[in-house]
Amino acid sequence: MVIKETKLKGCFILEPKVFGDSRGYFFESFNQKKFNDLVGLEINFNQDNESFSTKGALRGLHYQVGEYAQAKLVRVIKGNVLDIAVDIRKDSPTFGEYVSLELSEENKAQLFIPRGFAHGFIVLSDSAIFSYKCDNFYNKEFERGIIYNDKDLNIDWKFDEKEFIISEKDLKLPTLKEAVL
Repeated sequence: MVIKETKLKGCFILEPKVFGDSRGYFFESFNQKKFNDLVGLEINFNQDNESFSTKGALRGLHYQVGEYAQAKLVRVIKGNVLDIAVDIRKDSPTFGEYVSLELSEENKAQLFIPRGFAHGFIVLSDSAIFSYKCDNFYNKEFERGIIYNDKDLNIDWKFDEKEFIISEKDLKLPTLKEAVL
């Protein structure tokens, strides 16, 4: 597995070694020891989530606060998405900056998003199955978010906004300046 740190400290791209032959392919999608060694942290994932979305579906930007903050390891099982991680750590030199990465069934890349980041994605293919490993349990009372089109973040979603499919809940999210961090 190859690991690359992004411009946001603690946020990593993981590229697995894929073995292919006439039968198809095989790769190790997760190994706790290797993962912890690669990122230099002791992360214990305890919840796996999966979502199915159609083209143009935008989910995010979401995060949890306090004792329910979550680190995530995300990947696409089917289709392709543009994945976004925003640094919302107030004391970080990259506060308010984001990284974007196309995750797909072809590249099999994964993005590790540490605690203190907001996360979202938009589906670029006809549909996508998206997988999340989380290191803390979901708690609705601690769930927060930032509006996808915050002008200060200026995220390039690489998709025509007229075609976005966004939940009512996500359309009511505050800007980064208004958000509870």
